[in-house]
Amino acid sequence: MSILNVARMGNPVLREKTRPVERSELLTPVMQKLIDDMIQTMVEYQGIGLAGPQVHEQRRIFVADVENGDDPMPLIAVVNPVLTLLGNPTVEDWEGCLSIPDLRGRVPRAPEVELRALDRYGEPMQLTAHGLAARVIQHETDHLNGVLFLDRMQSFDSLTHLNEFSRFWNTERD
Repeated sequence: MSILNVARMGNPVLREKTRPVERSELLTPVMQKLIDDMIQTMVEYQGIGLAGPQVHEQRRIFVADVENGDDPMPLIAVVNPVLTLLGNPTVEDWEGCLSIPDLRGRVPRAPEVELRALDRYGEPMQLTAHGLAARVIQHETDHLNGVLFLDRMQSFDSLTHLNEFSRFWNTERD
C-alpha cells in the first residue's frame, strides 16, 4: 500500500465532476489497490473521509471511517453514491478538509442521509446515517461533484485557521 498525494485547494482536479465506476473496473486489482491506498492515506493524514478527486482520481469513489459522534460509521468504501437528504432543518457544524489544510468553517448540512451505492466488491449497499456520519457522507459526495465545503458555507465569519480554532472557538457554546 502507498500514501497518495492529496490535491490541495486550487488544483483543478478538485472542481471537476467524477465519472461512475463500472463494476468490472471496480473488481480489478488496480481499483482494489486504489481503495487500499485511499484508506491508508486517510489514516496517515488523520482524516475521517477521502474522495477520489482528492487523490487525483476522477472516479465516483470515497472512503470514510467515523469513529466519533452520535452515530459512528465503521470503515467503508463507497462507489457511485446516490444520496437522499433527510431531516429538516439543516444543522450547521464545523468541517475541515484534507485538501484545505488547517482551515475550519461552519457548514449547513442535512442531519440525516440515506445512501445507496456499491461497496468495494461491487455489491449494492444502502444505509441511513445521522449526525457526523451523515455530514461526512455529504462532504465526500460533494467532492465527487467538484464542490468544496467552502462553497457550502453561508458566511465566512466562522472560517478560521486550525491554531485559532482551539483558542477562540468553543464548540460547546455553539
